[in-house]
Amino acid sequence: MQDVTPWIAKRLAESPISAGLATVSVVGSTAAITTIECEPGLCEDFPRVLERLVPSDDIYRHELTWKDDNGHSHIQAALIGPCLTVPVVNGRLCLGTWQQIVLIELDTRSRERHVAVVLMGE
Repeated sequence: MQDVTPWIAKRLAESPISAGLATVSVVGSTAAITTIECEPGLCEDFPRVLERLVPSDDIYRHELTWKDDNGHSHIQAALIGPCLTVPVVNGRLCLGTWQQIVLIELDTRSRERHVAVVLMGE
């Protein structure tokens, strides 16, 4: 789980937008974007809860078809989602005090991830 809020805020600060929307999207089917308080406890709790919801040791057709081990990764990513839209107010992301935008890697092996940010507004 990686906090990408500072990176997005920097892109916003470099833009002329003071009011509008920031849409953040991860490219790939085994990663996700969401918000959470990105602190050590929750960074441990969240994957544990995902594991209970979509266990890695279950049998997935994806794995049987492709001889792969990441069927659960695809399902977890689909449940969380690949993108998020955050309001921009007075040139800042409209997030709570303890709310960060996070990229969550769900695959069973390292991947290079690309995050796209689209800023719309005035």
